[in-house]
Amino acid sequence: MSMLMTGWAGIAVLFGLLAFRVPIGVALMAVSIGGITLMTNTTAAFGIVSALPFSFIGDWSLTAIPMFLLMGFIAAKTGLTAGAFDLLRLLLGRVPGGLASASVGACGLFAAASGSSIATTAAMSRIAVPEMLRAGYHPSLATGVVAASGTLGSLIPPSILMVLYGIFTEQSIGQLFIAGVLPGLISALIYMVMITLRCTASPNLAPPLSERFDLSRLMRLIWSVWPFPVLILGVLGGIFGGFFTPTEAGAVGAFLALVIAGLRGGLTLSALGNAIRQTTLATSSIFFLSIGAIMFTRFMGLSGVPRELSDMMLAVSDNPFVIILMVAGLYVILGMVIDSIGLMLLTLPVLLPVLETADINLIWFGIIAIKLLEIGLVTPPVGLNLYVLHSALSGKVRLGDIISGTAWFIAMDLLTLLLLIAFPAISLFLPSLMAG
Repeated sequence: MSMLMTGWAGIAVLFGLLAFRVPIGVALMAVSIGGITLMTNTTAAFGIVSALPFSFIGDWSLTAIPMFLLMGFIAAKTGLTAGAFDLLRLLLGRVPGGLASASVGACGLFAAASGSSIATTAAMSRIAVPEMLRAGYHPSLATGVVAASGTLGSLIPPSILMVLYGIFTEQSIGQLFIAGVLPGLISALIYMVMITLRCTASPNLAPPLSERFDLSRLMRLIWSVWPFPVLILGVLGGIFGGFFTPTEAGAVGAFLALVIAGLRGGLTLSALGNAIRQTTLATSSIFFLSIGAIMFTRFMGLSGVPRELSDMMLAVSDNPFVIILMVAGLYVILGMVIDSIGLMLLTLPVLLPVLETADINLIWFGIIAIKLLEIGLVTPPVGLNLYVLHSALSGKVRLGDIISGTAWFIAMDLLTLLLLIAFPAISLFLPSLMAG
């Protein structure tokens, strides 16, 4: 069997293993070791296998991942996120669907403090959904808005997906963070506009709130959410201002979260222990998956599959927009059955040569890819945010209602995606401005 045939056979075996629910990291490693062994020999295969994980884990940039995760878990476990929803509820409560729009804003704020879609969804499902259900909101709207808005954690910096994408594509993580700001804000705004229009047309979805605006309560809530601007400005302001790198920003963010939680009296040994334990588990899972991906990258490089796929796609069209649309179709389909990190790490080894040959800006593509991965997080049957939300609510809302509630938000995500593809400046304006 030729190297090229071995590569294509390896991809087929990989998807076969995934169909039998073999963990993605295990499947990537098994296929890579077997494929490299067939193309070379056992000694060479195990030489590569022993060297790649060490060299990958030794990358200093990866330290940003556990630090950003720790920052988010500390914020969630010590109650730094609770005041944001109450403040936005007071400001938007009288607008049609105001609680749902407040949930979008609160998810965006928490996303900027955590960098994780799963953490954002888990935290807000316990804060926002019960409030909306008590107010008489339709269960599909109450749950759909949190499941969808939780995905903003992938796009609004700091983002774990952006860190991984930057490392694997050798792009500036700082530039990716800057590029995600406008698309993240646009996504949140489109969600809010859609909610307002739907609830205006169908008032039964979200009964109007009877509470009155209270200036003294507003001032108390503004004071209660001061950790958010401090944490966000401390991390993103430091990156954009050039005071420290995105890698160092993770440690700065974790330290700031600890200090703020301590000053507010919410930092207990139990909360800190839970945050560290969850950070360790999440980091181990991400690193294991990443090691499998880096081994698969070497296997694909030896096989020549990426070069052949590049030739095939460019034979259809060398127009960057056509290529992006083809890749988008692939991501939407695969996103239904593969989780976001796994999908990104699975496809990058194959797609990068295509993108580079077509001279596609990898910062622009990175934002588009992450938006596509966001859609996958709420697309059944594998949309993780759907199950995180369902689990956090202990089954109080049917999974079918949660899935149906995300349909409108997926439509808005597709609209945002088309804007990002049609107008690259949305993603590239701020990085160009900062570089200038």
